[in-house]
Amino acid sequence: MTVSIPASDAELLRECRVDTLRAGGKGGQHQNTTDSAVRLTHRPTNIVVVARERRSQYRNRQVALARLRQRLEKHLARKPRRIPTTVSRARKRARLEAKRRRSQVKRLRRKPGEDG
Repeated sequence: MTVSIPASDAELLRECRVDTLRAGGKGGQHQNTTDSAVRLTHRPTNIVVVARERRSQYRNRQVALARLRQRLEKHLARKPRRIPTTVSRARKRARLEAKRRRSQVKRLRRKPGEDG
């Protein structure tokens, strides 16, 4: 099932279930007595966004739509295919040579009687 992001807010709202609820928190009596918070559930993808910052339900709906668009874009974005690379022979040889040199230095640091 392919999902696309509608161009207009009205079309996007038709694809969503809209719930209004009491926002709570700061804002006093106005916020505590009105259902100004908006929760949008995008039915095709089950993505849920909530906006409860503003005192206006209309403004919260606009904020929630903007958030939903961002989440849908992120959800629908294709990750680029990873192309596995290999280490070249020259790099492998150089790494092994550096390890040999390092082990030689460590061997020379030992006390003379510690030859295992």
